[in-house]
Amino acid sequence: MIAPHSRLFVVGDRLGWSIDDDRVRLVATARRLGYRVAPNAALRLARRQSVFQHNHFNALHPRWLDSSHRLGLSYFHGRPGTPGYPEFDRAYAVLQQNARRVDRIQVTHAEMHELVVGAGVPRERVFTIPIGVDLEHFPLAPPRAGGAFVVGSFVKDGVGMGDGFEPKLLKGPDVFVAVVDRVRERIPALSVVLTGPARGYVRRELERGGIPVRHMLLRSRSELARGYHAVDVCVVASRQEGGPKAVLEAMASGVPVVTTRVGQAAELVRDGENGLLADVDDVEAIAAAVERVHGDASLRARLRAAGRATAEAHAEERLDPLWDELLTGFVDGAR
Repeated sequence: MIAPHSRLFVVGDRLGWSIDDDRVRLVATARRLGYRVAPNAALRLARRQSVFQHNHFNALHPRWLDSSHRLGLSYFHGRPGTPGYPEFDRAYAVLQQNARRVDRIQVTHAEMHELVVGAGVPRERVFTIPIGVDLEHFPLAPPRAGGAFVVGSFVKDGVGMGDGFEPKLLKGPDVFVAVVDRVRERIPALSVVLTGPARGYVRRELERGGIPVRHMLLRSRSELARGYHAVDVCVVASRQEGGPKAVLEAMASGVPVVTTRVGQAAELVRDGENGLLADVDDVEAIAAAVERVHGDASLRARLRAAGRATAEAHAEERLDPLWDELLTGFVDGAR
């Protein structure tokens, strides 16, 4: 008989993108630390084990709240009161009602830490663990030389997993389009590289404006490095984020980052040192930052070196002690 809470189950969302990537990473981390990770195929029959989910919308569901399992989850983003996102309010209300039912919560930055604690979750159950980066999948590449100046966008910013013609405004696709339109007035030899699913809105709007766009359709996130190695700057125009992962991935790849002050990016990026920061919705500031990267070779070199150092400090394995703190007492038994 399996002892209670001696096995860890890590649940993704089966969409094959970011949340499932988080699942794969945590499984690898837990195994490095010596925890017993069980296959999810056995979860249907399991009782009184430890279940961790990176999608808090799925985790805060009666199926899990009413189960016998210890429950852990990531609360990456979802500020209640966000216009157009009533699901954020519903999820937060459920968290408030079940604040002591949840055994562990991972957050990636201070805003979510205070939000979760404010819902009534005991502070000792909330762990700030940033989203790390797999350096093996994002090697440092030499700077691009010559040709058009290429702006990269690596944030999934369309609704769903299809064409994505309906914009996911939380990710700022409208802002990104406006930034590129503004920048191309000052950088005539400009093009854009997109990756990931559901990029239809951005691709359509850029093509309407006559801006050259290349959408790299990759089979998995492990191939994303090809996208970063094809661009001169990575732009994040999001309005809310848990990460985004693109910030550390770009830094690891040696690509200068321009990002809004969102999620863990606001805490990782030191403006002018390892990246450039702008306020949310500030099209002019984001565009000006892109132009700085384009026009200043010494800035590009500085951001490249300091960005890579930041990524190395947040390599997956370096975060193991933080995950060990979260998993201790959540999963029982010898390791």
